[in-house]
Amino acid sequence: MTGGHLYGRDVELRRLDALVRGVRDRGGALVVHGEAGIGKTRLLAEARRIAAAAGMLVLATAGVEAESRVPFAGLHKLLQPVLARAEALPGPQRDAVLGAFGMADVGGSDLFLIALAVLNLLADAATGPGALLVVEDAHWLDPATAEILGFVGRRLEADPVLLLAAVRDGFPTSFGTDLPRLRLDRLDEEAAEAVLSAHAAGLPAGARRQLLQDAAGNPLALVELSSAAGPADPAGPMTARPLTDRLQEAFAARMVQLPAATRTLLLVAAINDGDALSEALAAASLVTGDAVTAGDLPPAVAASLVDVDGDRIRFRHPLMRSAIHQWADLTQRHAAHTALAQVLTGRPDRGIWHRAASSHGPDEEVAAGLEEIATAARRRGATLSALAALERAAQLTDDPARRAARLLRAAEAAVELGRQDVVHRLLHDARTLDLSSWQRAQLLWIEASFGDGLRDEHRRPAAVADVAEAVAADGHVDVALRLLNGAALRSFWTEADLPARHRIVDVAEGLPIRADDPDLLAILAFAAPIERGAAVIDSLHRSAARAGGNAEALRLVGSAAVLVGAFDLAEACCTASLPDLRAQGRLGLVARALGAQAWSAAHLADLNVGIPAAEECTRLARETSQPLFVGIGQATAAVLAALRGDEASVLTFAGAAEQAATSGRVRPVLATARLARGLAALGAGRYADAYEHLRRMHDPADPSFHPALRCFALAELADAAVHSGQHDAVTGIVAELEAFALQTPSPALHGGLRHARAVLAGDDEAEALFEAALRVDAGPWPFARARVQLAYGQWLRRQRRIADSRALLRTARDTFDILGTVPWGDHARRELRASGEASRRQIVDTRDRLTAQELQIAQMAAEGMTNREIGERLYLSHRTVSSHLHRIFPKLEITSRSQLAGIVRVPAGHPA
Repeated sequence: MTGGHLYGRDVELRRLDALVRGVRDRGGALVVHGEAGIGKTRLLAEARRIAAAAGMLVLATAGVEAESRVPFAGLHKLLQPVLARAEALPGPQRDAVLGAFGMADVGGSDLFLIALAVLNLLADAATGPGALLVVEDAHWLDPATAEILGFVGRRLEADPVLLLAAVRDGFPTSFGTDLPRLRLDRLDEEAAEAVLSAHAAGLPAGARRQLLQDAAGNPLALVELSSAAGPADPAGPMTARPLTDRLQEAFAARMVQLPAATRTLLLVAAINDGDALSEALAAASLVTGDAVTAGDLPPAVAASLVDVDGDRIRFRHPLMRSAIHQWADLTQRHAAHTALAQVLTGRPDRGIWHRAASSHGPDEEVAAGLEEIATAARRRGATLSALAALERAAQLTDDPARRAARLLRAAEAAVELGRQDVVHRLLHDARTLDLSSWQRAQLLWIEASFGDGLRDEHRRPAAVADVAEAVAADGHVDVALRLLNGAALRSFWTEADLPARHRIVDVAEGLPIRADDPDLLAILAFAAPIERGAAVIDSLHRSAARAGGNAEALRLVGSAAVLVGAFDLAEACCTASLPDLRAQGRLGLVARALGAQAWSAAHLADLNVGIPAAEECTRLARETSQPLFVGIGQATAAVLAALRGDEASVLTFAGAAEQAATSGRVRPVLATARLARGLAALGAGRYADAYEHLRRMHDPADPSFHPALRCFALAELADAAVHSGQHDAVTGIVAELEAFALQTPSPALHGGLRHARAVLAGDDEAEALFEAALRVDAGPWPFARARVQLAYGQWLRRQRRIADSRALLRTARDTFDILGTVPWGDHARRELRASGEASRRQIVDTRDRLTAQELQIAQMAAEGMTNREIGERLYLSHRTVSSHLHRIFPKLEITSRSQLAGIVRVPAGHPA
């Protein structure tokens, strides 16, 4: 590999060439990975050459190990040539991206709002032939940049933008793990021979054989080690030592031969977290005490260690930078860091890290500076950078109380990021200190809240409640609420024992807050949905009204409403919370709101809302590291598929949800997946199978048992029991839930009981019970009412009251058709045919032709939203929205968006 030619990479070059040249038709991302020196940089350089020749916009950045703690450093380099275009972005996006770079004074932006701004900025800049984004050494990107570029890379399919990134094997990185990948393996024998011949044709045969064996197909080793190759080593090849070590030694050997000023300049450049030549020259001058100038660079350039591009100095390979770093001793490195800190006094965000690196022991001034940097990073959405600064600040802190405070702040950031390993490490360090009562409470809250309250200790929620009570007594009610919220969530996800749940409720109800406080309602609903159902339901509407435009309060009210079976209110509150949560870029909370919205919609058979909400919940929960909500999204998608009669999708979604939830016994996910399987069997007429699935939800020994969620599957259980001869087997379950109904006015529970009483009753009581069930105003519960009508019509037909049955069956059929619950519509048709009445076939619904995301986009377009407005809501580029619409039109047999309003049902309260 020399002279511009790439040996042995024909297959890889063809793939890159096709991607680059095809970018106008299809964008995307590709992560090229392999060991050090394998040729990643050369391959990306060839892609840049192809793109430049085609007239494409080429933007490039590179991760630098020293820069990895500076928020958005890599992103700023990438976007610098097109940042002027940020002024054309919508206001919140413009402020978010400029604020990330310190170019606008904003109060704080969520990382995902910045990511959306970057996506739209790049989409708008990629005019004409398109754009190529090149990211070298992506494993060393600062975490904020890595998160954002990963977000962008997942959304480029419809934009004329190609993201190519290089990642070195053996480095821990989360970048690009879910993006397409291309592995570069070592060269085969023929290609390795060609590289060596092109670079060192005159090597003696013995040295040549040994070098080929030692390099083992690594192109950089073939080129760089050949310059130091001598006669064959009689002791044999040196492959026992890692190839990377040998390469770094070869680079360091060149360093030794350079003048002292040049060596100092290179060391400073290797340690610097920027590539400005002026910074390196100034710092090197401070180290040596004499002026170091650009005239000291030519020896390093001649040694092929660095290149100088205007006012920038760049190492020709990352291994050269690390080799120089390792060549210097600790004293030299400290001196370089100290000098850089002095040079960067105008850039405290960078200078403080060099001061920290040059510290020999505790240093409160530096630690305080790092804490300030962490606070600023959090405001800019760079939580990972804040975490790194706080952890380093704690290491430099001598005072135990301050050290504990910084460790706990860092742990809170790690919770936010879903980094369980980091949380455990930080809390382990904090426990070694003498913590105050306040800090012990903070530690416990962090433990209890991580992973939505899931911990191994079975009685942990009760211990959390004890600490919450003590903290509240000291006046910290807000912290007590956070503690109790974590404990209540754990009791919801894993079913804490009854005394623990009662303890949570007692402490929560003793707090000096309003009875309709959204946090209190959520705690009571999650910890005691039956016992405190009446209190929660009594306060829900007042709380929702008081929330006004407070998106987080509305989300909490919606979540509480789900658990007490007020699905119509839950769906409405979650829907109302979503616009502001989306606009703020709080995608983690968006995923949670969507999960509650989808779950409620599934129980209301509101497929227009539920299908897109479940899909987006799953996608965003995965993207924001919330595995429990990935499971909820998948299980809810299974329920929705069962309602549509799509058994294949039920098996796919339910299986995925159960696989992830079984090991942690995550009961709500398992219960929802079990409901989906029962509904699918019920819809297919396999009543015995349906009964077995649904019965398990009521068995305390079964992992899918959940004390609240079992209350919302009673109508299905009763139908399955009646049709499978298990009438007597469910009477005990119905009696138990009748007792629950005395404690809570849960609309879902009482509706299920009315249905169950009627279908399980003897012929002398059934009619009165059916009529009683139908006299209740169904309001926003049409599916439940239609099921009663279907069951009543079936009973009347069995009683040979054919004429009376037909009106009920027709009404039920029409409702099922409108809702899209195909199996139940088919049941009604069969009953009508049995009564002697022909029934028209159901027309294929619009949503049956579209994917979940296409349905969501079609609904928004039908509401009159522009492509850009839809993109802002769904965190997609406007081009991606346009691409979806172009696929939607043929599926719906229309030619313009104006026709959508006539055929796409827009959910009430939309857009969300």
